[in-house]
Amino acid sequence: MIKATVNGKSTFAINKDKKLTCNDQEVNWSAVQLPTGDYSVIMNDHSYQVQVLRVDKDTKTVVLQIHQEQYEVAIEEPIDQLLAAMGIKDTMVKKVNDIKAPMPGLVLKVMVTPGQAIRKGDPVLILEAMKMENVFKASSDAIVKEIKVAERTAVEKGEVLVVLE
Repeated sequence: MIKATVNGKSTFAINKDKKLTCNDQEVNWSAVQLPTGDYSVIMNDHSYQVQVLRVDKDTKTVVLQIHQEQYEVAIEEPIDQLLAAMGIKDTMVKKVNDIKAPMPGLVLKVMVTPGQAIRKGDPVLILEAMKMENVFKASSDAIVKEIKVAERTAVEKGEVLVVLE
């Protein structure tokens, strides 16, 4: 059984043994991907056009748009449910890593401040190395604890640039 939570509120138990069921009710459905990348879904004689806006495999979430409404769907597979029942689900959360210089370079711009909440993919700083500008982005959601470098300063390989928590 897969557990799907929509917008952090509504939870659905989805089973696909012989027939697809949702909360123990049989669901008749079909889906076809359209040339635009959207999906045409027919479920229980209702037609929906579904656009997949974002897929995050790390957190097992999908953001869908259906008829101008956005829905964030969090998926829990059986292993996730077992880990949660055993009280060890949180040990699977990735550790937030500090941002380190992968090579010597010059810090061109720091785009965050201490105490700032950042989300996965947010730009944190720009490092010039080998005549190229490299934008460092957050690898996960975090809080900026400390900025160890100033703009227009040289850094060495492996030097901690930004401390995250």
